[in-house]
Amino acid sequence: MRGRSFALVTLIATPILFFGLILSMLVLLTPLKSTAATCGPAVSAVIDVNFKVHGYTGEQLKNAAAIMRAGKALDLSLRGQMISVMVSLGESGLRVLDYGDEPGPDSRGLFQQRDNGAWGSYADRMDPAISATNFIKALQKSEGWELLEPTIAGNKVQRNADPYHYEKYWPGAVKLVQALSDGEYSLEGSDCAIPGKSGAGDDYPWKDSPTWMQVGAGAAASPLGMFYRECVDFALWRVNQQMGSTGEPFKFLNGNFRQDGQGLGSALTWKAGWDAKGWPTGSIPRVGAVVWYAPGAGGADPTYGHVAVVKEVKDDGTYVEEGYNGNPPPDDHNYYTRTVSNGVPSAFLYLPTQEEKK
Repeated sequence: MRGRSFALVTLIATPILFFGLILSMLVLLTPLKSTAATCGPAVSAVIDVNFKVHGYTGEQLKNAAAIMRAGKALDLSLRGQMISVMVSLGESGLRVLDYGDEPGPDSRGLFQQRDNGAWGSYADRMDPAISATNFIKALQKSEGWELLEPTIAGNKVQRNADPYHYEKYWPGAVKLVQALSDGEYSLEGSDCAIPGKSGAGDDYPWKDSPTWMQVGAGAAASPLGMFYRECVDFALWRVNQQMGSTGEPFKFLNGNFRQDGQGLGSALTWKAGWDAKGWPTGSIPRVGAVVWYAPGAGGADPTYGHVAVVKEVKDDGTYVEEGYNGNPPPDDHNYYTRTVSNGVPSAFLYLPTQEEKK
């Protein structure tokens, strides 16, 4: 986390970005579409008596297919179908249950829908197609659900006491929808990417580019407007990647991140940049969140601080962060990972697809 490069990112790159800022102002005047609204077309499910997916019974596969078909009929995106299957996995294990639990003894069916008039009759709640249709209609009425983390989107409908209850079922839902789909598609590098799962290790696109320390003050900025192989450039790459922007023109740049005309800047100013943009921050690590170190915190540069990205959260209260330029020379300006105690960073900067677990 050493080196003055954190602040020089903005000071030197500013002239390079002058004309880019003019274009960025025009871009900001144009409403951006939902980053997840185009997350794959609605897909149909294909299944026969001999179809198998490891770890799931025939009953579960048929119910997942019923949910997908209901989604297809309502033109629900691929992501929406995955969310619907995820919720059913979390509520009933993809089984049509004829019983509830202590908090909801009248809950029934694939989605454990209550007998409160909102989910139809007992027969409706026990019918996979009808209960799935009713869940999906409620999901589609939830404003902004496409931008939310899957477990949060599902909870907007279900109102589970723990909004992160469904998080562990997301990989299974992805696996099932992929296996049952009648078409081929790729989740990687698209708006369908699993939040917080973008990238695998050092996939930074400019890992071989020269740093400003190697070529001097005339070094060019990366396409993101930061100098190559700086902590801020890697972190901003991850932000773009997780928001579905994996190639030029990137959605989030040093020059257009803030709508007040100021650059996102060095690591020192990232917390202020998040605040200016209105994106959430907090004290709990979440996969994909930006880790922000104020100057001197956790060994960061005493003047300019440091930023990284949460790669993994462990059960013991620690997390694994990944980033660039976090080690002293001669290993500076390279990719690194390390395990960190939760209390070390100054803050975690969340994407709008993430919410802090209370």
